[in-house]
Amino acid sequence: MDYRQIFALFLPILIDQAFIVGLNLLNTAMISSSGVAAVSAVNMVDSLNIFLISVFVAVATGGTVVVAQYKGSGNDLMVSRASAGTITAVALIALGIGLLIMGLHNPLLNLLFGSASADVMDNAKIYLIGSSASYVGIAIVSAVCAALRGVGKTRASLALSLIMNLLYVVLNVVFINFLHMGVPGMTLAINIARYAGAVCALFYLFRMEATLHLHLRDLVHFPLSMLRKIMFIGIPFAAEQMFFNGGKILTQVFIVSLGTYAIATNAIGASLAGVIQIPAAALSLTVVTVVGQCIGRGNIADARKFMKSFLWLGSASLALTGLILMPFFRPLVGLFDPPAEIVDDIFLLLLINTIIQVPLWSISFILPSALRAAGDSRFTSVTSMLTMWLFRVVFGYVLGITLGFGILGVWVAMNCEWGVRGAIFLWRFRGKKWYAHRLI
Repeated sequence: MDYRQIFALFLPILIDQAFIVGLNLLNTAMISSSGVAAVSAVNMVDSLNIFLISVFVAVATGGTVVVAQYKGSGNDLMVSRASAGTITAVALIALGIGLLIMGLHNPLLNLLFGSASADVMDNAKIYLIGSSASYVGIAIVSAVCAALRGVGKTRASLALSLIMNLLYVVLNVVFINFLHMGVPGMTLAINIARYAGAVCALFYLFRMEATLHLHLRDLVHFPLSMLRKIMFIGIPFAAEQMFFNGGKILTQVFIVSLGTYAIATNAIGASLAGVIQIPAAALSLTVVTVVGQCIGRGNIADARKFMKSFLWLGSASLALTGLILMPFFRPLVGLFDPPAEIVDDIFLLLLINTIIQVPLWSISFILPSALRAAGDSRFTSVTSMLTMWLFRVVFGYVLGITLGFGILGVWVAMNCEWGVRGAIFLWRFRGKKWYAHRLI
């Protein structure tokens, strides 16, 4: 695999990430027109959505790793079986999670965000039930895209993602801006878009994608040994994501106690930070396919070389996007129409985060993606869980609540956690244990 092939993999993923983050930014800006209570409710529920969706997306990532390694070894039959196993497992997990959350939405919201105001909670209940109903749709799209990324079909993955996300934005414009439906309109839009995306993904897989040779019956007839391989990567990563995003939800609980303006500050700051991280996030997805195929061929030297390149590229991209976007802070934050009292707070959060992420983000996020692609899932997951809870949660509470630094303290604790986690992953990368696993 040469750098031209890697760039051909990376470019569609970059466009996909740019659209996802940009469209989420646009959606947040649109719902902001319905008031601070609406944007606060959507942000609260989305932190829970990210926690839940990350579970089946983690299993899909396990599928990407297995598919990529089989692709690297040249075993087309097992590539097909790994793809089928990924789609079935992810869809069933999403169905179970969605039904559970719809049944327990009331006690769950009261437990996590009971201190929020009544109007925020009313909007949050509507959005949580609607989001839960859409989980199977986004799970199918995520699983199909994961399998396609594993074999290097990132253009097809991009097309499916764009269909779903562009439809979501168009429907939001209709339901929120024209029909003034607020949070119920956003809920309706997310369901229509995700299930339409799922139909398109399955149609593409069965009717248009020739290399995977998949049929509908393959989704119910796949060997359990394949499921175990997928879960070997997927379960530790899912546990990591649950603990990681669970810690973020607990941090969100701290923020809710600081008031509605604090929730809005955190939501807008996180949305803008996500824009700056677009190229680096695309690299963290691309490296899974690259390293997975290198390991499948048994080429450790290539895997090491590409991992180092991706780390440098990640830091360089964060520096470049920060330099380009920070001067446009005012027009960007203006998209959200925030109260004037919180604009300076958002700028301070974003400035500190933009500077600190240049040396720390890549080793904290791109490197563990590469280690996981080599089969080193247990170490990366345990490390991420421990650092998340010891530093981001505990230290965030101390800085933000106990010492009274508020949102700034919570974000600084997050940046410190990146540094600790990244240092541990660098130490692991210098050794030999990360590529000693035999997945296929």
